[in-house]
Amino acid sequence: MLKRSFQTLTIGLSLLSAGAAFAIDSVNAPRPIPLTRPEMKEFLEDMKGRTPRIPLPELTDADKERLGERGGSYEGRLRYHYMQPNEGQGPGGQGRGEGRGAGNGGRDNDPDMTLDYAFKVQLFWIVSRTNNCQYCLGHQESKLLGAGMTEDEIAALDGDWSQHTPAQQVAYAFARKITYEPQNLTDADIDGLRKHYTDKQILEMILSVAGNNSINRWKEGAGIPQSSGGGNFGNRRPGGAEATAERPAPTTSHSYLTPTSEKFQKLTTKVAPAIDPKPGQTTSATVSNRPPLESRADVEKALATARQRAPRLPLIDDEKAREVVPEGFPDGSLPQWVWLLANFPTSAKGRISSIRSAEERNDLKPLLKAQLSWIIARQDRAWYAVAQAKQRLKDLGWSDDQVYSLDGDWSQFTPAEKSLFTLARKLAATPVILTDIDVTEAVKQAGPREVVQTISYTTNRASFDRITESAGLRAEK
Repeated sequence: MLKRSFQTLTIGLSLLSAGAAFAIDSVNAPRPIPLTRPEMKEFLEDMKGRTPRIPLPELTDADKERLGERGGSYEGRLRYHYMQPNEGQGPGGQGRGEGRGAGNGGRDNDPDMTLDYAFKVQLFWIVSRTNNCQYCLGHQESKLLGAGMTEDEIAALDGDWSQHTPAQQVAYAFARKITYEPQNLTDADIDGLRKHYTDKQILEMILSVAGNNSINRWKEGAGIPQSSGGGNFGNRRPGGAEATAERPAPTTSHSYLTPTSEKFQKLTTKVAPAIDPKPGQTTSATVSNRPPLESRADVEKALATARQRAPRLPLIDDEKAREVVPEGFPDGSLPQWVWLLANFPTSAKGRISSIRSAEERNDLKPLLKAQLSWIIARQDRAWYAVAQAKQRLKDLGWSDDQVYSLDGDWSQFTPAEKSLFTLARKLAATPVILTDIDVTEAVKQAGPREVVQTISYTTNRASFDRITESAGLRAEK
């Protein structure tokens, strides 16, 4: 602890000397980005002592009986107290829907999905390193070791891709781009993937990476502390199998502070976005690369272009897609995002249900969800989703002027609305730039239930934006 306290001071001083006026434990600024692998491991270990962001009520005897062992889990209780039971949750509120979006991280058991499990975990590692989500990064370290990767092979993911195949390298670069700067995706990115992967494999990759981004935003938004066991570190088998009764989770704490070979001790990250790191610098300020919002005229031009574009990936025809939609889906022609997901008929129903669930089964009012959808899609420059959000707002009686007021300073909105808008905008851009003070203010203004459900909703929209825009779906409205 003394060692890490001294290092925290050193980190703070080095950041201040670089002109970044914040320290690692500040509630008013994002956590800095560790640049080297030894420093990253320190940050992963420190995440075990993270203070959760959302206050929880005291458990009653009835609560304890319903929750059982999960009563000691912050995340389990968060879902139990603040998420609707029918929003992807089972008895007692132990849901697993939050942060899943439509991606689900490669756990679908879909025979049409052919990408290797370890490869998908590598992509998850890239996504989490890019987002500076140290909770998820720690879990992916565990999974990669369980899948047979060595310490040096994992370290190379961060600073030296030369030992990886051209197919892996182009996929890593794509995962980083769709995570950090989805607004810059072009046809050329998909064409580059086509040199090594089929269209269905590209879609599988998009779904997986979109789900990874969703999970990052849930963990970061709620401020989930890292488990003492490091995500069942060393207790996973190839293929991602979890602990079982015959092979239970470790009962002792795991330390991330493992040795790093000399080759990687000072190698600076090539994945995490950093502001011109200097030689010997171990941390950098966290940054977001989203440009200022476009003018109203430019948005209208972008939407007009999106209404004419051809999708980048194949879509299933309406009649065949109707075979995989869940019961109760509205009649009429299906939206293109359903045609896209229908490429994987085994898992499509669950993915479609997840997206619908986010829209229909929580306490957020339809207007607030439509407003959040616009704010998030504008951050992502996800034009299919922007057009969808605009139409939803107009269907609720909003004028074009009111819609575009969401791109402004929000002065006409209530403090509660502004706090939730801020939460969604920051989570959408780069999840770790959402600070403790942002969440505290939102809880004060809107209440913990609204905050948790806004975080959950944002995670789903972040996934939806990446899926629909990577595929280049034609705007329908």
